[in-house]
Amino acid sequence: MKAVTISPPPHDVDVVLPCLDEAEALPWVLARIPAGWRALVVDNGSTDGSAEIARALGATVVREPRRGFGAACHAGLSAATAGIVCFCDCDASLDPALLVPFVREVRDGAADLVLGRRRPEARGAWPAHARAGNLAVTRMLRRRTGLRLRDLGPLRAARREALLSLDLTDRRSGYPLQMVVRAADAGWRVTEHDVPYRPRTGASKVTGTWRGTWHAVRDMGRVLAERPVGAPEGRGVVR
Repeated sequence: MKAVTISPPPHDVDVVLPCLDEAEALPWVLARIPAGWRALVVDNGSTDGSAEIARALGATVVREPRRGFGAACHAGLSAATAGIVCFCDCDASLDPALLVPFVREVRDGAADLVLGRRRPEARGAWPAHARAGNLAVTRMLRRRTGLRLRDLGPLRAARREALLSLDLTDRRSGYPLQMVVRAADAGWRVTEHDVPYRPRTGASKVTGTWRGTWHAVRDMGRVLAERPVGAPEGRGVVR
């Protein structure tokens, strides 16, 4: 009698977790991934054993040797196979379990892209310079797209095929913003909901210093200076 191979049930959602030296935070983050979802930990050159820890805890590890937050996020998106893809930082500042209502909103057709607006739970969770940079970018985003968002937080959910259709090209700090800008240009319904923001585990690679924040804002400024996809030469980008 021929043996029957039983395949594991397909996962409903993929959660992309860009990771650079997050060994300390990974156990907490991965324990909070909802049942039936797959964690895609994108190792962006860690030297602290993050990839091995993630694999031992049951996550799927994707390696992206090219440094950059956008490079890691896009590698995860490219590796995803579920119909809905979520993004979450891997530093324990955000709880991936909070993505459940985001996914429900996308699945029910109430929104095309759902974002989390970070609300700090403790002093120091969101440094002043990082908040200032975020405020500057959201104001520029409003002028560019008309979207009245108050945060460009990393906690988000959307359909995989739709995300791929945006043809995102930024591979640095501008990736999250480019996703929102191109979604707005494409007429997506973008919603935003408050989420608690915890002090991160370890040092921030992007907004932990004024210099890092400045580089992030500069990257995002370049994204905002792009013409809308499909726009004719000479068309302005400010609405």
